Amino acid sequence: GLGLTRAQTSWVATGQQRDMGDYDDEDEEGVPGIGTYEGARDPNTQERHGRGRAELKNGDVYEGEYEHGKRHGQGIYRFKNKSRYEGQYVENKKHGKGTFWYPDGSIYDGTWAADVPDGKGTYTYPNGDTYEGDWVGGLKEGQGVYTYEQTGVKYIGEWKAGKMEGQGSYLFDGHKYVGTYTEDQPLGDGKFIFNHGAEQEGRFVVRSSEDADAALKAKWVGGAVIIGNAEQQQQQN
Repeated sequence: GLGLTRAQTSWVATGQQRDMGDYDDEDEEGVPGIGTYEGARDPNTQERHGRGRAELKNGDVYEGEYEHGKRHGQGIYRFKNKSRYEGQYVENKKHGKGTFWYPDGSIYDGTWAADVPDGKGTYTYPNGDTYEGDWVGGLKEGQGVYTYEQTGVKYIGEWKAGKMEGQGSYLFDGHKYVGTYTEDQPLGDGKFIFNHGAEQEGRFVVRSSEDADAALKAKWVGGAVIIGNAEQQQQQN
């Protein structure tokens, strides 16, 4: 039959993204005992200006371009915890194109603004999952694709504040689900579309729970399964 299995209506949690604010570059300006610097300086002001290498007091190392005493242009910043950023800077902040390697093995490659991912970029999780799409203020927001490495399942659609939110599609092996999403899971009207041509419309509804603090859970209430011009009435409770 065409009854939907639990696997077809269950939703896998996305990987946990690193807090992008965990790894702020050290401010070299106006800090007593700032470490050592070797490189070009402005002949008039003696500010760091041009290419140089700084070893900061906290153990971080920056090698790259400076402008008027600030990291500005292309550079490599190595954190003492083995994290690394390679890319563009504007006035001491990661801004423009750049790649960040985190100590847990995750990687962000894309555009930055004011020290956080902003624009287009790809985040690869330690387990191999990937998110490719829009970012706003360090969070997934806009249009994006999340791919689960282990299963090959993909979510393609809208995101808000780091979560699946709005219109989207889950692509499984042999079928897909198209509908609306809230808080990382489908909720409301949607449709299962099978590769062999069958479709089932319905909606995900919230299960009642006595625990007000419990995570949101939804169940699929399906309508008729349409196969060409024929219909096979099936309910998924």
